[in-house]
Amino acid sequence: MNAASQTKQTIQVGLLTLVALGLLAVIFYTPIWWVSLTAPNYPAEAFPDGVKIHFHMNGVFNGCTKIDSAEITEDIALDCVHEMDTINHYVGMYPIAAGGPVERGFAQFLMFFLGVMLLGFTCTKPKIRMAILGVGFAGIAIWMYLSIYTENGFDLQNSGYVEALVTSLDQEATGESEGGIVIGGIVGALRQSLQESGVRVVLPSERDAGPGKATEKTQLVEQLRLNYQKDLQYKRVNQAWNGSSFQVMSWHYGKSLGRYFNNQEEILPMVKNLNLAINVVFAGLIGAMLLLVFGARKNSGVLYWLLVLVPLALPLFFVIDYAAWLWWYGHTLNDMGAFTVKPFMPTVFGQGKVAQFATHSYPAVGFGLMMVLSLVLAIAVLIRKKQFQAGR
Repeated sequence: MNAASQTKQTIQVGLLTLVALGLLAVIFYTPIWWVSLTAPNYPAEAFPDGVKIHFHMNGVFNGCTKIDSAEITEDIALDCVHEMDTINHYVGMYPIAAGGPVERGFAQFLMFFLGVMLLGFTCTKPKIRMAILGVGFAGIAIWMYLSIYTENGFDLQNSGYVEALVTSLDQEATGESEGGIVIGGIVGALRQSLQESGVRVVLPSERDAGPGKATEKTQLVEQLRLNYQKDLQYKRVNQAWNGSSFQVMSWHYGKSLGRYFNNQEEILPMVKNLNLAINVVFAGLIGAMLLLVFGARKNSGVLYWLLVLVPLALPLFFVIDYAAWLWWYGHTLNDMGAFTVKPFMPTVFGQGKVAQFATHSYPAVGFGLMMVLSLVLAIAVLIRKKQFQAGR
């Protein structure tokens, strides 16, 4: 094959990779899967989609919309994550926020990791590819270390993940007023309503920053800190707040597990397992980075093709992880539930039934974009394979 054809194929692969990188960015902010529960006591007039939640890469969010009809008028949409947690806890299921804590906490790093892999795949010159991977992975490793382990590293997390944690704690803190602290999304809704009426509301996170200088994420992190300080005051935790992602993830996981079933003998080992998992995933990602840089020395071999095959398989990884956590929910039932049921496997795809509830579990827009991503990368793989074969 002549040089012109080689250049043309390199450009084609590069353009396809740019499309894939754009899709990765959109996927991160788009619902991947949705689940809803329908039952006679949740009429369609008030719950047109049932009790619905959306799974994102970085958290689980409300899928219910505000109802505004002749019969029903809502100022704000019902929090269906909380509603589903309330339903599930009767059979001993842990809150939704207890699922996928490591995946959600590392989501932003994993997406950038996949992006750097694709940039490395695009390059056909091994030395340049090693430099791209080396610089990109080094940046991610430093960012990840600062966020996970250093003081105030949680500030480096994305806003969606922080919002999901705060909203989850709002459910736990409802009705509590110890120390005059109120936590969560209800405060945010009230604040917005007051500001729309011309009343300026100053949150604790804004007092030192001055007017207009505190970002929304800063306010959310401050709410988490206040909640943690309350737990420290009442000796529910024994370490001072340092604001690392490691500390916040561990603490939040324990609070989520204990929201309805505060059995510390069961919760503490689970929190220790999470702490171990965070360290293992961090070390594993660093090891994977080093291995991929080593494998970038040549335009062949398993390690080179992993640069594209791993991002290509993102839909498969998501479904496996999603199904595994559904299994965990259905097989890790707390004995303190109001009703005793045998362990079961919730519906992964399609419609199922649990007691009087019909369950619905289907892909959302984000999963469709994942499939498009896989198709785009599959085309890039075929072009690159043909290019290498012709260049021998």
